[in-house]
Amino acid sequence: MTREVDTVTADMKLSHAAQVMREKGRRYLPVVDDKNHLVGLFSQKELDRAEPSAITTLSVGEVNYLTSKITVGELMVREVITCAPDTLVEEAGQLIRDKRIGNLPVIDNGELVGVVSETDILDFFLDIMGCGLDNTTRIAVSLPNKARALGGLLHQINDAGGYIATVVSPVSQMGSPQRVAIVRYAADNPQDVDEKLRQDGYTLLSETLARP
Repeated sequence: MTREVDTVTADMKLSHAAQVMREKGRRYLPVVDDKNHLVGLFSQKELDRAEPSAITTLSVGEVNYLTSKITVGELMVREVITCAPDTLVEEAGQLIRDKRIGNLPVIDNGELVGVVSETDILDFFLDIMGCGLDNTTRIAVSLPNKARALGGLLHQINDAGGYIATVVSPVSQMGSPQRVAIVRYAADNPQDVDEKLRQDGYTLLSETLARP
């Protein structure tokens, strides 16, 4: 989660909240009280709702006057979906997806302690996929869906001189006779490692060698 959270209060004027969103580059702002307890959520959607229609007959001065009176509390969403600090990352991601929200405040003993966003979830899964690792080779290997098949593959990579960085095998394939393992590893000679796997009977569905 992001621990340094930009927040607003229910009595804050709309123009002030809009300025915070622009300056901080936020699409969502938790609304808190003086004890840092979450009381609502203010987003770009609520801000857009307050914008005057293009066909309004009001003058610019009248529009500015009316919007200057609106507070965050009048527009914010009061029923906010939240999670706890010990919520599993995948559970938080499932909540964000199922509820179609972009922001999940993290509450501990009633207090706002952080926020998990769509970007935070994406960054996490990119990390466990090893996308930011330099000098690693990525292979996708077809394996029989049985016990010790994945362990055997990893053992073979180690024996051939590879150091395992990350391993991912989608659970959606658990009921099929074959499964796919996506492995990133580091090695001095990754071509030799992959050739040894082929010689041992493994089918490499894809291969992206480490950049020299």
